[in-house]
Amino acid sequence: MLKRLNINYKHLPILVTVGLFILMYIFGSMRYTGFMSSQVFLNLFINNAFLIILAVGMTFVILTGGIDLSVGSVIALTSMVAADLIMNAQLSPWLVIPISLLVGTTLGLINGCIIHFFNIQPFIVTLAGLFLARGLAYLINIESIAITDPFFDFMAKTRIPIGDSFISISVVIALVVVLIGVYLAHYTNFGRTVYAIGGSEQSAVLMGLPVGRTKILIYTFSGFCASLAGLVFTFYMLSGYALHANGMELDVIASVVIGGTLLTGGVGYVAGSVIGVLILGVIQTIIIFEGTLSSWWTKIAIGVLVLAFIVFQRILVVRSNVKKAAGANNVDIKESSPPLKTKSM
Repeated sequence: MLKRLNINYKHLPILVTVGLFILMYIFGSMRYTGFMSSQVFLNLFINNAFLIILAVGMTFVILTGGIDLSVGSVIALTSMVAADLIMNAQLSPWLVIPISLLVGTTLGLINGCIIHFFNIQPFIVTLAGLFLARGLAYLINIESIAITDPFFDFMAKTRIPIGDSFISISVVIALVVVLIGVYLAHYTNFGRTVYAIGGSEQSAVLMGLPVGRTKILIYTFSGFCASLAGLVFTFYMLSGYALHANGMELDVIASVVIGGTLLTGGVGYVAGSVIGVLILGVIQTIIIFEGTLSSWWTKIAIGVLVLAFIVFQRILVVRSNVKKAAGANNVDIKESSPPLKTKSM
């Protein structure tokens, strides 16, 4: 069937993701009045700008077959650092922002170095990073710190008009990060190395690719995206709190998986992860429009979708391996078969 449609199996997950998003949006539009309005669609970006930024960084990590469990805690730590420096230390926002961005970037660099130089599983290293970042956030303050700085207030409340609707500055930041992510993934040697590592790290090493340096850069970039998402989340909440983004690392991993990136690495797209975030946003919007459903139905729906996509990915990988094995066997048979001799008349 795929051959007749001329569809590469690597493109199938993102096609399914796009189709699912369209179907869900059509369902919401048919069921609820006002669901089709442009502002409802733009709200998907406004309410999930920080998650989109997180998803870009996480996509690169999962493309290599890794994982980063520290991103949710980095958001909380970044929000606490920013709030404490703004409200208690009375520093300028132009100094607070770069300091806050260094929080996740530094932790990501440390994670990447430990994973590469000590050859420890990313799950264990980033789990330690999760506890470390969350603990440091509580060390700053166990209470929420409200932010009343004019600059943060401006970033939170400014609306950019688009026709009769609007978006926030955070959406612009998120879209810029997406464009940078797409460029890095598909138009640079760094991106090609990322896909090569996900396809086969051993083969990438034999090809002479800078595997170690690339893995360190990937986790550093993921940490930077987590801190940037933390600042955007702080603009959204106008507060710093050690419990911010509790469990958000699971939401972003779910978004990337639903977006078509294989957990085994080597296959996936940044744009697909963005659509995965929008699918989560559509689920939340449908539940809000329904009015009678508990917010926990969001978690249930996400769990079902993630499970379905993981099974779907596994089927694709198995079928791909079977086809490769069959192709290799055919080549072996042709090479081992002696040439046919014809009798001379």
